[in-house]
Amino acid sequence: MLFSSIIFIFYFLPLFLIGYYASGWRTGALLVGSAVFYTWGEGAYVLLLAGLIVVNWAGGLAVARAGRGRGLWLAALIVLDLGVLGYFKYAGFLAQNLNIILPGHPLPSIVQRLPLGISFFTFQLISYAVDVHRGAVKVERDPLKFAAYILMFPHLIAGPIVRYAHIRDEMHGDRARSRRVGLGIQYFIVGLSQKVLVANSVAHLADYAFGLPAGLDATTAWLGALAYALQIYFDFAGYSNMAIGLAFLLGFTFPKNFDHPYASASITEFWRRWHMSLSGWFRDYVYIPLGGNRGGRWRTVRNLMIVFLLTGFWHGAAWTFVLWGLYHGAFLMLERFGLGGLLARAPRPVGHLYALLVVLGGWVLFRAADLPHALAYLHAMAGASGWTAQGIGLARTLNLEVVAALVLGVAFAGPLAPAMMARLGRPIVGRAEQLEPRLDTVAVHPMPVWLLAAGLVLSVALLTNASLNPFLYFRF
Repeated sequence: MLFSSIIFIFYFLPLFLIGYYASGWRTGALLVGSAVFYTWGEGAYVLLLAGLIVVNWAGGLAVARAGRGRGLWLAALIVLDLGVLGYFKYAGFLAQNLNIILPGHPLPSIVQRLPLGISFFTFQLISYAVDVHRGAVKVERDPLKFAAYILMFPHLIAGPIVRYAHIRDEMHGDRARSRRVGLGIQYFIVGLSQKVLVANSVAHLADYAFGLPAGLDATTAWLGALAYALQIYFDFAGYSNMAIGLAFLLGFTFPKNFDHPYASASITEFWRRWHMSLSGWFRDYVYIPLGGNRGGRWRTVRNLMIVFLLTGFWHGAAWTFVLWGLYHGAFLMLERFGLGGLLARAPRPVGHLYALLVVLGGWVLFRAADLPHALAYLHAMAGASGWTAQGIGLARTLNLEVVAALVLGVAFAGPLAPAMMARLGRPIVGRAEQLEPRLDTVAVHPMPVWLLAAGLVLSVALLTNASLNPFLYFRF
């Protein structure tokens, strides 16, 4: 079930919210609703998730109670969680590459359907166990509250990665009435508009450009790369904003996941703004435990490259993802050891142009079917096949909907246009919601009611004619 679907918006969500607030047991209502949501799309895989929840809840208790052996309990939980993730996500990739390296001893082909959200809930399980071991969060003794945390449908499928420390107090608090209804509605509509009005529309151009055979011209290649950059940002940021909005409606506060990353003037800044819950996870649970930047230049280089190797591999079992991670790690390394100082002294537009070019090149690696496809695409962007070979086909693809989505995407990828739109009318968000101290995670400007209504109506109108509009990060 997709957040950006008629059945979710007009059937599941209203019925769930009625049951949630009519029930005297919020945790139970959340648990049942989330189980229905996950089972709707994944069927029997809900049993796998249930098993992981039981084992990690019991393992967390063991970590909290153990003395000297608590490290062994933690290691066992991490090995188990990563083992399940590795089997479903990487076993086929490993077998395929071993068969290339060792052709005389072929391994059987392993084809597994990836459970939705496995990368996200695995990292949440690991963060919980590590935080209990560190004493950063109290162990959860109520198995139903722990299950509701992991299974909570707003973040279950595609994040943001929510640590238990973020919401433990709210899970144990009184959520009989949310004070952030207006904020939740705004976040959800903004996210829905980002997904439907921009990401879904520019996807047609990205699919066209990346699906062309040899001979791709430079104009189409650049437009396709731009379209994919907008698609992946507005798709994932849209999902994250919808998830944050749903959490506000339920009385929870999720961390923001994006902060206008395409406004960055360096790759270091980009990763402070892009998929912030993932980069923060790798910082706190991998980079810092490895030593961070405390062991000298070469250890810092090693730690950075390990983190971005894992970041690439986390996104998918393919060499293009691995190279994408190492590509970003290499630029972070260059910025840390000299290039960053040059960028800091240069005018910001220079750094901005540099960051955009690097990110666009990385998205080609990320989107391409394989490495030869990525190299051919980058070759086309350099003008190897001329600039207008696909003029007729490109003109047909650039219809009014796609052009409007490109314009909207470019305008709203930075903070300026949303801030200007926020001044055009009375916002739906109440003053108390804007000023609440805990809302340091707010990433969406208060929008006027008429603009939100227009976004909702247009999004629903497009959804009624759409057969399928899955989120890109479901595959990761």
